[in-house]
Amino acid sequence: MAQHYPTIGHVVRDDPRLNALLPENAQIEVLASGFDWTEGPVWVKGTGNTPGYLLFSDVPNNVIHRWTEKSGVQVFLKPSGYTGLGTYSNEPGSNGLTIDRQGRLIACEHGDRRISAMPLNKPGGKITLADRCQGKRFNSPNDVVAHSNGSYYFTDPPYGLPKHDTDPSRETKLFGVYRIDPEGEVTVAIADLVRPNGVALSPDQKTLYVAQSDEKQPVILAYPILPDGTVGKGRLVYNALDLMKRGLKGAPDGLKVDEQGNLWATGPGGVLVIAPDPKGGAGTLLGRIDPGEATANCAWGDDGKTLYITADMYLCRIRTNVRGANW
Repeated sequence: MAQHYPTIGHVVRDDPRLNALLPENAQIEVLASGFDWTEGPVWVKGTGNTPGYLLFSDVPNNVIHRWTEKSGVQVFLKPSGYTGLGTYSNEPGSNGLTIDRQGRLIACEHGDRRISAMPLNKPGGKITLADRCQGKRFNSPNDVVAHSNGSYYFTDPPYGLPKHDTDPSRETKLFGVYRIDPEGEVTVAIADLVRPNGVALSPDQKTLYVAQSDEKQPVILAYPILPDGTVGKGRLVYNALDLMKRGLKGAPDGLKVDEQGNLWATGPGGVLVIAPDPKGGAGTLLGRIDPGEATANCAWGDDGKTLYITADMYLCRIRTNVRGANW
């Protein structure tokens, strides 16, 4: 028997192309609530008779939750991002999550200031993929994406540090985007951003998208991934400054890409659906999925056509007509 969930918010349609991506009757369902700040949703695909499930972070509470239609929300991992003693900061837990080609859970851990890997399909504890670059500890890794060639790209703003950008424990001047190559070497991929946040890959994995949650430059940028894994010069995909000036809640944060190459990017006013310009110019905002709360991140799940959304205290979902990239 299908469960019925309360709904919130609404869909804003700015371009008729959105109608092919989102059903006319699409609603934002609230699957669970009562969290402090939800982030980093990722779908773990089922195998055989084992159904899939969603994992997501509650960053202030230092926990990763597991959600299924049958069982609802359960604690999956606690602590999730800070294993030290006492109080660390107001955002100590894990943030962005992804699944790599080995089926491991890859987590951005604020408090422990690292990228970790944990097997999901066989027994085994966490390992640290990276916690520093050139001998200097990261600030608070925020979001991560796994490339099919074995590389990882992740962002490192100051949001998880006790005093953020003025914290005395900072070891690097950068708020960088980093790459972990297949051999485990860590390098700076992008060094000139002030608040890098969400990351995603294009369907062909030749473009790295990076969202910046800076109030003065709330942009989404695209960087070509070169054959050696480094990235080239970035170009503007979308500037959310006008939406912020309208007083809409949120800033560019987590983002995902569908099989057609459209971006589903959290930002002012919810999840922004953006069609990239095939000629390399700025993209077009097709519309917004607006829960009415600041929206942190999103992820494809189920058969690839359900978009799960983390918005402040809520875990939500909406049914779409398009699958996530490389589903």
